Amino acid sequence: MKRRKLTRATVARAGGFGQGEGPQSPEPERVIPEPDHSVLSPLLLQGRHFDAFLFDMDGTILTSIIAAERVWGAWARRHGLDVERFLPTIHGVRTEETIRRNRPDLDAGAEARWITEREIEDVEGIDEIPGAVRLLRALPPERWAIVTSAPRALAERRIAVAGLPMPRILIAAEDVSRGKPAPDPFLLAARKLGVDPARCLVFEDAPAGVASAEAAGATVVVVTHTHQHPIHILSGADHASIPHYRDLDVVVSADGTLGLEARTP
Repeated sequence: MKRRKLTRATVARAGGFGQGEGPQSPEPERVIPEPDHSVLSPLLLQGRHFDAFLFDMDGTILTSIIAAERVWGAWARRHGLDVERFLPTIHGVRTEETIRRNRPDLDAGAEARWITEREIEDVEGIDEIPGAVRLLRALPPERWAIVTSAPRALAERRIAVAGLPMPRILIAAEDVSRGKPAPDPFLLAARKLGVDPARCLVFEDAPAGVASAEAAGATVVVVTHTHQHPIHILSGADHASIPHYRDLDVVVSADGTLGLEARTP
């Protein structure tokens, strides 16, 4: 059987690496069989069901990293930042918060508008995470939501470009006063769906998003498709992880609750 190396996903509750910081030394690797989804089995494939699935957007159900880093790289050069050290700080948090963290002397609102306008225009390279379209279309529309740190206009643009179904519930940057890593975005999504956040399964890729979901009391699956390095979780939680959705199927129980299972060839 072919085998692959996989590290335990660890995500910083603080919301990612600060400027100038890099990944911590990863924990020792463990080897799991492929493609039997043993990383999922203990958590999701042994009778676990949830009232709703909540999905982050960028890096979780679609890949926009190339387009985003083009725009953010141009902004960083414009303001004299070290692009290579700056880009790891942009993922998973709201645009204004990234600007305030890195250039508190600037008008964060004005700079965020500049960035968002260009991100809406620059969509080259945006695509679904493999299997995301099929999996989302299999979900009952009242049982899932997208919870993103992107502004609503940008989120809707990227969802459309990637060919993803538009959810009934979309929580965007302007919908909460506190963004990720605060729990507010996921708490709001659960409330709008009429479910207990502790009964939700959250799909995330970024440190701030995982911390947000943890704080909301949800169960977390880390999507690693866009990761070039392990991500670091100061909470120490051992979350399940998946590389993509290609080998997963949705299970809808008679009571409407949701689960996942390995897709049969």
